[in-house]
Amino acid sequence: MMPYGEADMRALIALTLMLTSASVLAAECPAYLNHDLRKLHSSESVNLCDMAAGKPMLVVNTASRCGFTGQFDGLEQVHQEYRDQGLVVVGFASNDFRQEADSEAEAASVCFKNYGVTFTMIAPTAVTGNAANPVFQGINSQSSQPRWNFHKYVLNSRGEVVGAFPSRVKPDSPELRSVVERVVAER
Repeated sequence: MMPYGEADMRALIALTLMLTSASVLAAECPAYLNHDLRKLHSSESVNLCDMAAGKPMLVVNTASRCGFTGQFDGLEQVHQEYRDQGLVVVGFASNDFRQEADSEAEAASVCFKNYGVTFTMIAPTAVTGNAANPVFQGINSQSSQPRWNFHKYVLNSRGEVVGAFPSRVKPDSPELRSVVERVVAER
């Protein structure tokens, strides 16, 4: 048997830690969040397990031509206020209710230029019915599917839906904020 050198042992320990960390992260992140999703008006993709494993999330379906589009301001405020406490805000552009812009460039302009959105926005995708993307299939199975744009879901750090709020509930409403504060504190 050949003895291992100090460098070999360090490499073996590092590999073991890396594999253990990956297993722990995979166990913490539910399968419905483990998908590559293209960002709005970008060729870049994001995986919510990579981005938010073990963190609470606020997930919202959006549309840039909706009467509730002004809620982007409030969502950005929630993002700014709670991101350092671990909250991840993710918007899913969707045309399920026929109010999304005709082009991703226009939708991106509304989000990023008009409202200064810095939280992650996902390219247009279905959020209702059988065509819903895997993330919303998982959310919808735990709660109710969105009935309109700007339906908000609060997920705890295990990816469980712990609050669902219809469009009329603004991001700065006490009822939404209390659920956000609870999941951030539980983390």
